Amino acid sequence: MLELAHLADLTVELAPPLELGDAPKGRRRIIPIIGGTVSGERLSGTILPGGADWQTVFADGSAELDTRYMIETHDGAIIDIRNFGYRRGPAEVIARLARGEEVDASDYYMRTTPRFETGDPRYAWLNTTLVIGTGARLKAAVTLTLYEVL
Repeated sequence: MLELAHLADLTVELAPPLELGDAPKGRRRIIPIIGGTVSGERLSGTILPGGADWQTVFADGSAELDTRYMIETHDGAIIDIRNFGYRRGPAEVIARLARGEEVDASDYYMRTTPRFETGDPRYAWLNTTLVIGTGARLKAAVTLTLYEVL
């Protein structure tokens, strides 16, 4: 039987999206990541600027999320995070999110599967740990709650 343990809460700060337009697989956009915070008992620190979400929005309004960014832990380790997921919901809810309105996260589905990589031995356990998460889109940020699969 699977068990979950809270790993961390992330607030990922975002710049305005760069719209690439319609492509063969959907509307493409890149959303730069400009900073943020990580808070958890085993993992805490800051999100470094320089990453992005390479997002594909499909005709039905659902979005494939494909992010990559770095965490600097409170004790100086650098951790790469690649986060893949999906966001979907009723058309009117997705439209409200697109306008930057506050929407209760229970009104739509946003789930992620982050993978971590680091060379720091203090956090080597992250290299081989499965993690899942739930998310919410705010006007200029995304919040994620991550759970370690035990």
